[in-house]
Amino acid sequence: VNAAADSSSSVKITAHQQYHTEGIDADDLSPSPLALFQRWFTHAQQQGVSQPEAMLLSTVDTSVNPPRPSSRVVLLKSILPDKGLTFFSNYDSRKGREIAADPWVSCVFFWDGLHRSVRFLGKATRVPKEESQEYFDSRPVGSRIGAWASPQSSVIAGGREELEQKVRQTEQKFGVPGAAGLTESDKWEGSEDPKIPVPEYWGGYRIDPYEVEFWSGRPNRLHDRFRYTRSADSNKSPAEDQWKIDRLAP
Repeated sequence: VNAAADSSSSVKITAHQQYHTEGIDADDLSPSPLALFQRWFTHAQQQGVSQPEAMLLSTVDTSVNPPRPSSRVVLLKSILPDKGLTFFSNYDSRKGREIAADPWVSCVFFWDGLHRSVRFLGKATRVPKEESQEYFDSRPVGSRIGAWASPQSSVIAGGREELEQKVRQTEQKFGVPGAAGLTESDKWEGSEDPKIPVPEYWGGYRIDPYEVEFWSGRPNRLHDRFRYTRSADSNKSPAEDQWKIDRLAP
């Protein structure tokens, strides 16, 4: 698909917006950033933030010189105070290949309605297969079919038709015709879970954080920023480690 650039007009950015929040009380900070993040995340849920679990995940492509960053939105699936953040993906996808070559990643949560943001820097490692299978079993059957059928990040030369053909073939393979709902008439009528195994190339990642920054918008861009850091050589869990806390200039 080729798209011609339209240089005849520019996009007007919205006018300056003031942030009005109470900011961050230094006396209210938790010793561990994951404990504070849990509190902030729960607050975002209670305030009706749409998909507070959405995070921008950045990895590094080390196959080129100089290395280049790449980013995409993924969904957080668990917050474990003693281990870190968990998300799931295709191990053969671009992010999977880049994590395999360089496990250092960064992820950002931005909750616009609350004027809050949290940034993590850490190492991503695969979770045990049993944990991936447990989460995989909790997904809708159609999503499990999609994980098997989609060679994520690969070029699909045959277009949408090729992808849907793979989906149909996968539905037949596991005996769940119509489970992916490709058309309005598609509907799987099974009453029992089909027990589809998690693909070898699909599973979870845990981000073990070594730096976490909390940001809260304040008027006139005089925002509150607090950064937690610990040694990248530490063998302790995030909950057990001693974190250094610094206030940063906005």
